[in-house]
Amino acid sequence: MSDVLLAEDPLYEELYDVRREAEAVGNLIERDVMPDIHALRAKAPVHKGKLRDLLGLPHHDRHIYAAGRQHYTVLGYEACEAAFRDPKTFSSLVSHHPNPASEMTMGLLEMDGPMHRAYRRTIQPKFLMPEALGWWRQRIIGWIVEALIQRMGRGDRAELNLDYCARIPVYTITTAIGLDGDEALRFRNAYLRSGAARGVSMEERIEAGKTVESLLLGLIEARRREPQDDLVSFLVSTRLMMPGAEPRALTDREIMTHAKLVMVAGGGTSWRQMGIALWALLIHRDQFEEVKADRSLVDQAIEESLRWNPTAPVFSRLVMRDTEFYGVEMREGGVIELGLGAANRDPARWDNPDAYDLHRPFLTNMAFGLGTHRCLGMNVARVEIAVGVNALLDAFPKLRLDPDAEAPFMTGGLEQQGISGLPVLLS
Repeated sequence: MSDVLLAEDPLYEELYDVRREAEAVGNLIERDVMPDIHALRAKAPVHKGKLRDLLGLPHHDRHIYAAGRQHYTVLGYEACEAAFRDPKTFSSLVSHHPNPASEMTMGLLEMDGPMHRAYRRTIQPKFLMPEALGWWRQRIIGWIVEALIQRMGRGDRAELNLDYCARIPVYTITTAIGLDGDEALRFRNAYLRSGAARGVSMEERIEAGKTVESLLLGLIEARRREPQDDLVSFLVSTRLMMPGAEPRALTDREIMTHAKLVMVAGGGTSWRQMGIALWALLIHRDQFEEVKADRSLVDQAIEESLRWNPTAPVFSRLVMRDTEFYGVEMREGGVIELGLGAANRDPARWDNPDAYDLHRPFLTNMAFGLGTHRCLGMNVARVEIAVGVNALLDAFPKLRLDPDAEAPFMTGGLEQQGISGLPVLLS
């Protein structure tokens, strides 16, 4: 694993470029839309119409299931929280990708109610904070971070996006699932190609989808024969307890959808959010120095980066019944876009919300969502970022952005964002 983890693989540049990812999906935006979002929110917390249309941006449908439906946009924190806490009215079914067998293709993301609670309970024990600080950190995250720090220490500069932020989450989740190290980038490459909107033929997408399934189904078969200390073995041994039904083992395809979601989220969103957290400190040198001197501030710095620039700024829900919501009449079958990034900058909740300030009084933010669908992996992500930041400060106390390189900037789409790059000097 360590040889693969430390390798100079060109796939890193291809797979961990936030701008290129947005271009492939077709949702790249080229300007800072937050001033316009503030203006819209000042008029009303909820609007009829797509956020993209309200902002004058090119059309893009995040979900196939959402195409052609009336859309509504939520920009205020209070309204976002109310929508997240009302799954009977605002359903996750919008995440469903229709297919001939009507199979649940994304598992937890498209379930609500008792079904969601039952399936989530089969995997959630492995993602609670005690497990994140114990099994995840001690068995996986610690040695990965240590190996990467030693690798970067051989030189006087690094590109943290590729050399650090991209590698920690993808190898953490690959190791946790039970795949071999050399399959980490192969899996992510195949998964992204299977859903690519541009530049990939339908035949290539189908073939990439088969690669994803064969990797995971092969692993599940192997763990049924010989369990090990990994997530797939845990899922093989657990039982699904649906209300009114006898407990039963998960099927191979149910385990696969769990594993696929964990690998995609764990290898993608954590990478971008780690870059955002480091960038925030690197461009706010006074706060960087404070955190370096007092490590009890690391968690606050991470939490503020989540509020300031969450990596997934927009989530969608399906309107399940006619309703009036914050003065807007919504019709059954419509799609409501929840602006997590906008809610996190709501001046009704935070003073001077566009500023990064790790000393803010603690208030829950929307970066990981709220309610029953709050991010399953948020504890692991927080531990990954905290361990990563602390290790960098220990090893490279003079860490700073490279003045001779292009200055990093936020890029991506409304639905996913991150840093263009993180070229740094280490000494």
